[in-house]
Amino acid sequence: MSTFFKDIKLHTVQGRPSYHRITDQVMSAIEESNIKNGICLVQTAHTTCSVYFDEYMHDTNYFGDDYLTVDINHVLDRLVPRQTTENFPYLSPGPKHIAYGMKKTDPDYPAEKWSMLNTDAHIRADLLGSNVTLGIKDGQLMNGSVGSIYFVDFDQTRERNRTVNIILVGDDK
Repeated sequence: MSTFFKDIKLHTVQGRPSYHRITDQVMSAIEESNIKNGICLVQTAHTTCSVYFDEYMHDTNYFGDDYLTVDINHVLDRLVPRQTTENFPYLSPGPKHIAYGMKKTDPDYPAEKWSMLNTDAHIRADLLGSNVTLGIKDGQLMNGSVGSIYFVDFDQTRERNRTVNIILVGDDK
């Protein structure tokens, strides 16, 4: 039994959700791992991001997002309106969280109050989830003929560098 870890680094955009189809990177990790049969976990530790499994649609909009991801966004826009000002339409972030955020010195999290107006991104990520688990059989990802793995960052406040974790566990080839 072996365990294999690999990270994917992604750069996200500002002003709209940032979708990334990461199936090829996951398949490359499986090939690199030398695992024949087992489990593939793809996850993110970022609380405004999701990893999910869906069909790849070949048509894309002008930003390169396939039509199904655009449709997902349209549904989420109705369910979870974007936060554009403090305390509307959400209570979060409250004054204690703003005070906490203003003390951070991490360059990935600037101490700017506006950068914490991302409650909508947290809720959207909660709805889609942070991980996908699929099987590996005979060294191949068990994603069917049309299944793809996607990463999305719902935080529209600024560009970011994000990490997706791939964890593989199984028997060697």
